[in-house]
Amino acid sequence: MASTQFKVVNYLTRSFIIVEGKKNADNFYIIRSGNVKIIKENPTIADDTSSVLGPGDFFGVISCMSNRARIETAVAVSNVSLISVEREQFGMLIQKNPVIAMKIIRFFSRRLRLFNQAITRLTLQNAAEENFEHLFTIGEYYYKKKSLRHAIYAYQKYIENCPNGNNVEDAISSLKSMNAPLKVPENPANELKKVYPDNMMIFCENEPGSEVYIIQSGKVKITRISGDEEMLLAVLKPGDIFGEQSLLDNKPRNASAISFGDVSLMAINKANFEEMVHMKPQLAIKIISLLSERIWTAYRQLENLTIKDPLARIYDILLLQLEKQKIALHSHNAHNFEIGTNELLQMVGIPPEKGSILISQFLEDKFFTLEGGKIVCKNLEELEKSVQYFKKKAMMDKKREESKVY
Repeated sequence: MASTQFKVVNYLTRSFIIVEGKKNADNFYIIRSGNVKIIKENPTIADDTSSVLGPGDFFGVISCMSNRARIETAVAVSNVSLISVEREQFGMLIQKNPVIAMKIIRFFSRRLRLFNQAITRLTLQNAAEENFEHLFTIGEYYYKKKSLRHAIYAYQKYIENCPNGNNVEDAISSLKSMNAPLKVPENPANELKKVYPDNMMIFCENEPGSEVYIIQSGKVKITRISGDEEMLLAVLKPGDIFGEQSLLDNKPRNASAISFGDVSLMAINKANFEEMVHMKPQLAIKIISLLSERIWTAYRQLENLTIKDPLARIYDILLLQLEKQKIALHSHNAHNFEIGTNELLQMVGIPPEKGSILISQFLEDKFFTLEGGKIVCKNLEELEKSVQYFKKKAMMDKKREESKVY
């Protein structure tokens, strides 16, 4: 049972409060007084340049609520007083002070968008910018592919959000050729439950969004158009959340959501979310836990993409697969990753024809082998040690480069 009292802890100047990489992150902190500096061994390109926090700020939430290893180190800049919140106490915290939940979700929404934008820049160089004209491009893509339902939706959203756009007449002409209305049928904005038949567009990439969805039954595909390809990013199942980045900022969706079979959703917007936090704090816990998981994974993906040494990226991407599945690493057990060398190279963005030497170098490691064409690690603990070795090496190389500048 969770304690009804929050623990207050104090740290002297230059004290380490949390340490990057430490497992079993069971709590997070809210600053009462003083300042705390957030440090990362290898900061990613999406990390904030300002890393000093003050009263009212929080840290350690992502690792705590996703039940993952710490992704940052926190050091007291001055004498500080902190409120320590255990994971089991979170529901009580937001019930007493729902503003905390909204502040955390607002912060998470901003963080996740930054991470996803950085990942897109590194992996999808041709990805469209966030603008309503792209809705017409999506409509054209689906029209050519004869996915008329999706084309109609994209054209309708284009006309709605870009009434003076360069391609409005073409969009209207295409809709008329399909005997489709110029507007999407209206859905009650405050309706909590929404039902979609198979293969219906729930929302389209680059349209404005104001609702987050929780799947009650059925599945949802998350896709993105890049050039002449529709990329399948994920297939979500009951209990999963999507559309969370638009809960508060009303910015364009960065992907499309399409029903995969009949789907029943709970739709939550800003107005009813604040009310539901009061009534159902467990809902806020679920959303923040899922957001924490998604941010932690996005951070790790971005961290991997910014590793310069391709061999180090291979080791790290394998470790990431284990971390995502929460497979215990402190064991000498073998593990079959169920992927071959070509798939592994794809995961780190290296063409097979350019990766043969790299794979040969990787398979010289006595702890890895191929069995039936699939990669097998003979000792998971050794994999983690290898990743730590590469991280330390990268940090030392960076310091050497910085010393040359001065």
